[in-house]
Amino acid sequence: MHDGDRIFRRLPAALVLLLKAALAAAQRTTLNVGYVLSVSTLNAADTFYTIPTAATQLALSIALCSGSINSTSPRFFVSNASSTASPGSGGGEDVFEIVLDQGVGNWTGTFPEGGVLGVEDDANVQMPFEIGLSDGVPIHQLISEPLLFGDSTTTQAILFSPPFSPENLQDPTYPNYTLPSANLSYQPPTDPTNYTVIVSPTSNSLTTMQQTACALRTQKSTGIVANQSLWMRDEEGWRTEWFFSGLVAQTNYTMYAIEDGYKVAGPIFFTTKSSSFSCPLVSQLSYCPSIAYAMPLPPPPNGLLAYDDSSLPPSISEPLISSLTNFTTSLTTFACGRDLYSPLVTCADCQRAYRTWLCTVSLPRCADEDTAPPNAALLRNQAADARNSAFPGGNNYTQLLPCLETCTAADRACPNFLGFRCPLPRFNAASSYGVGYVDSTVEGVQGGGVPGMWSDNFGNVWCTSGQ
Repeated sequence: MHDGDRIFRRLPAALVLLLKAALAAAQRTTLNVGYVLSVSTLNAADTFYTIPTAATQLALSIALCSGSINSTSPRFFVSNASSTASPGSGGGEDVFEIVLDQGVGNWTGTFPEGGVLGVEDDANVQMPFEIGLSDGVPIHQLISEPLLFGDSTTTQAILFSPPFSPENLQDPTYPNYTLPSANLSYQPPTDPTNYTVIVSPTSNSLTTMQQTACALRTQKSTGIVANQSLWMRDEEGWRTEWFFSGLVAQTNYTMYAIEDGYKVAGPIFFTTKSSSFSCPLVSQLSYCPSIAYAMPLPPPPNGLLAYDDSSLPPSISEPLISSLTNFTTSLTTFACGRDLYSPLVTCADCQRAYRTWLCTVSLPRCADEDTAPPNAALLRNQAADARNSAFPGGNNYTQLLPCLETCTAADRACPNFLGFRCPLPRFNAASSYGVGYVDSTVEGVQGGGVPGMWSDNFGNVWCTSGQ
């Protein structure tokens, strides 16, 4: 018998229990605020973790790092009561289970005297996991803000992160009622949100894995990030724009983005075009910032991956910029800063809606009949664009028509004296617009299933919205 055992036998039973509990607590791992603890193998000494900090509000988060979303996993229990030293499924004072969803769970509350996290692994699955503790939002999260698919070619794709760092866009007021110029210019944030992008063939079934950063990081991203930059598409804020190359034709892909190493956005899905698709991608146009899709143009000059502000032919960009400038001049002949033509919209709203409409109808979007969703608004066999003669003629291509709602949005937002009018669905709107995709129509419904949106998270695009 060891000397320590002899000492314990001489003490009262209650004091022995207290001493043993104190010794067990001393052996426990301590969680630190602002840090993430990685646990690869669970053993008896690591089933409880101490939260020593007395705090009014702490966020405790869990992320499973292996297995599928249907796998048996450990259970996690937290207590913020000093009288509960070993929280678990047996209950106790102020014991709460951290319920996991797709491998992620969190609990936020007060810890007036610290607390304890307990882990039960009754099935002995030995699944690695991470524990995060913070005094703000949970470290591990599934981000609700969506990723965005721009467009693809046979082997390329333009992809966007969720928006961040929104600009404080204040509408002008009297007496300095000056609207933005045709070429928009914004100062990028000095401390942008950090994202890591993961693109994988959908056949690899990443969606069945735990939807956590530590699990997804074990998967190798396919393709090549040929360019990564910041871009402000709209008033929602800045995004990271990725230009991917090295993809495979007519293949379904899944995309995720990991924010700051622990938060997961996605998934979204997209498909590359068929091998016969020949239109190049166009993006980062300062006068049409939301445009990022393929257009009927020859291959970009000087070996560029895509067209942008610097390489799009002036015969296309200059008339568009001139139209925006002239429209703004006409709009400001109205007393925008003094008079209201609507209690809901302003001259600034009108200019934004007109910009979206003009860019969408002036810059045709190529489509691929082999990968387009059923009932998409397609105009087939276009040797040249009827709306914009600046686009060079040549081989036939299929065009995805603009959504009618881009026109009606400008019609609603602009004053009557401008004379802006849109075609009606029951007459000839469907000859030049996609009708019945975003807003349902009572008469003259086109588009079959009427999805109620211009695109979805599966890469389907029914009409071009310019958003």
